[in-house]
Amino acid sequence: MFRKITTLVATAALSAMLITGSALASDPIKIKFAHVVAENTAKGLMAIKFKDMVAERMGGKVVVEVFPSSQLFNDDTVLGAMLLGDVQLAAPALSKFERYTPQLQIFDLPFLFKDIKAVDKFQQSEKGQELLKSLDKKGLIGLGYLHNGMKQLSANKPLRVPADAAGLKFRIMPSDVLAAQFQVVKAVPLKKPFSEVFTLLQTKAIDGQENTYSNIFSQKFFEIQSHITETNHGLLDYMVVTSREFWMGLPEDIRTELTAILNESIVYGNKIALEKDLGDRQKIVDSKRCEIVTITEAERNQWVEAMKPVWVEFEKEIGKDMIDAAYQSNM
Repeated sequence: MFRKITTLVATAALSAMLITGSALASDPIKIKFAHVVAENTAKGLMAIKFKDMVAERMGGKVVVEVFPSSQLFNDDTVLGAMLLGDVQLAAPALSKFERYTPQLQIFDLPFLFKDIKAVDKFQQSEKGQELLKSLDKKGLIGLGYLHNGMKQLSANKPLRVPADAAGLKFRIMPSDVLAAQFQVVKAVPLKKPFSEVFTLLQTKAIDGQENTYSNIFSQKFFEIQSHITETNHGLLDYMVVTSREFWMGLPEDIRTELTAILNESIVYGNKIALEKDLGDRQKIVDSKRCEIVTITEAERNQWVEAMKPVWVEFEKEIGKDMIDAAYQSNM
């Protein structure tokens, strides 16, 4: 009798193990996609599109969870968390990759690109695609570029010429290039998290900031800054990134399908970025809370001449060939 009971218990235990193993084998792959901006921005909408398309096309094999507005990590901590496996996808601003590769500083150089079309042309070129692989040695893989738009300067006074910025404190992302950009016009750059910018402006801890119209609108910076100077001086783009360990650990068919869906989502996000840039600019105008200052070509040239030495300062780190290729995209 004892032997019979033991056999029954062993059989039951084996069945339970098989059932559990089967359940585990069918568990979906979970992807946490963390970002720092609001859901109604181009990046926020792109992340939601990716999540929905994965759910629609991959039949429960992969589940994407999106965490906007720094709910999990900010852009200064997300890459470290990614390498630890705490998050699988992120899209930090290109400035955030400075400590991983100096070459990506190219996208912070002031007045390098005249418009988003030039940016697109460079990013899709051989040199631009080469930069996606520049993180490889750090355990990260660049999967694509996502636009936000060209940056403008906001402050509580019009900034028509470089002298107008002298002595003012501007929030910047943690980028040596951006710090140099403000230092050459005798302004004070302060590296602060994006999530703190509204409070810093509201409490007068900083005097101004640089950003795209979509971020200025979605974060309500226009409600507490009296002027936005339309300089189009810089670029705010993101790199969709993952860890090499996670990405290469996926089954090849899953990775191929996710890549295709991600590429479609990025195209969608870039379309939204352009629409929102124009639309949110108009919403700011309509609000009458903040004046948009349009500078003359002569005034803009003063900014260009003042900031162009930054190109030379970082030429060795970035590579003259990269800077030349980027500049040629304006032609």
